[in-house]
Amino acid sequence: MSKNIAVIGLGIMGLPMAKNLVGAGFKVTGYNRSPEKAKALSAAGGTAAGSIAEAVAEADVIITMVPDSPDVEAVLTGEDGILVHARAGATWIDASTIRPDTAIELAGKARDAGLKPLDAPVSGGEQGAIDGVLSIMVGGDQADFDAMADVFDAVGKTVVRVGPSGSGQTVKAANQLIVAVNIQALSEAVAFLEAYGVDTTAALQVLGGGLAGSKVLEQKGQKMLDRSFEPGFRLQLHHKDMGIVTSAAREAGVATPLAASVAQLVAATVQQGGGHLDHSGLFTLVEQLSGGAGDTGGTRNAA
Repeated sequence: MSKNIAVIGLGIMGLPMAKNLVGAGFKVTGYNRSPEKAKALSAAGGTAAGSIAEAVAEADVIITMVPDSPDVEAVLTGEDGILVHARAGATWIDASTIRPDTAIELAGKARDAGLKPLDAPVSGGEQGAIDGVLSIMVGGDQADFDAMADVFDAVGKTVVRVGPSGSGQTVKAANQLIVAVNIQALSEAVAFLEAYGVDTTAALQVLGGGLAGSKVLEQKGQKMLDRSFEPGFRLQLHHKDMGIVTSAAREAGVATPLAASVAQLVAATVQQGGGHLDHSGLFTLVEQLSGGAGDTGGTRNAA
């Protein structure tokens, strides 16, 4: 029997995920604080709800994709929230990126209310959400995870249960650390290449074929060369995520000097007004600190 799915939060990631669920044959009801996003879901074959309560009332599965820990808590525990209005036995999948300790606390509240919680943050950016090939790291009970295989398969390509509640968020924090450090390294490499006037397009091609190759290089290198930073994942959100990383590492007594350094660079870029940029916009700070060296490189993007 096909599942009824409610999706709360239809932003850059949530809307394409909801559309892919519609395409997979699920009945999808969506809610977003900005009604036009819910209208976009309706146009794709889903149903727009006027409130969280309306969205979750008949849902077998509830997916939340909202910006931060307080947002998830409000959606779950508010007067109009999931705990009050969801049916007992429904599965709650939180695809947001939040603090691991918050995920554990909220999972406990969900279980007490008769729900089956899974923390399932995603990686892959907007294009990964559009293409339905997200990497999804899931925390929660094995049986609850297994029962959601068809839902996860509709939106992701690499879907792995990594442990009990909170584990998905812990792995996502590690993911965000690695991505941020990679973006910073790529930013510095591009500025270095441009300063020496090499053919940067060719340089990134050959670098991508060796040990330096990465998804970050593939997806963010051209953005840096083009100075095109339309958000696939906003730098403001990565700033939030680096705060999660550094806080959780400090609580665990783990030394993360690179994470701390990059977190400061991300914060500086956001403070200078770059929070709306894609996280590849970290390059703008490197370029600024380099005195615009790449602008005089001579053969940037040469044929």
